[in-house]
Amino acid sequence: MTSMTLLASFFMIISFIVMILANILSKKSFIDREKSSPFECGFDPKNSARLTFSLRFFLIAVIFLIFDVEIALLLPLIMIYSSSNIYIWLITSFSFILILLIGLYHEWNQGALDWAN
Repeated sequence: MTSMTLLASFFMIISFIVMILANILSKKSFIDREKSSPFECGFDPKNSARLTFSLRFFLIAVIFLIFDVEIALLLPLIMIYSSSNIYIWLITSFSFILILLIGLYHEWNQGALDWAN
């Protein structure tokens, strides 16, 4: 038991020493302003290299993804129409579509679908 503990601690010490050496040796000794600035045809950039991301676009993409997956879940309902009980099939279909419509109404009511703002 003690030999395993000694071996594990030996490997941990060796790993720690290698990580410290890699960290020390990989540091740049000088910081060059030109190398750390973004490259734009040899000239200094006129504005920031980072562009803001439209949160509305992201929200619309997530809504599209959710409704796309839900449509993929609706397709098997058409396939099982003939082999299942019609009453259970209608309740399942209408409840699923009702949940979709409530979600769409909620997004519309919250203003997530308005691009004019």
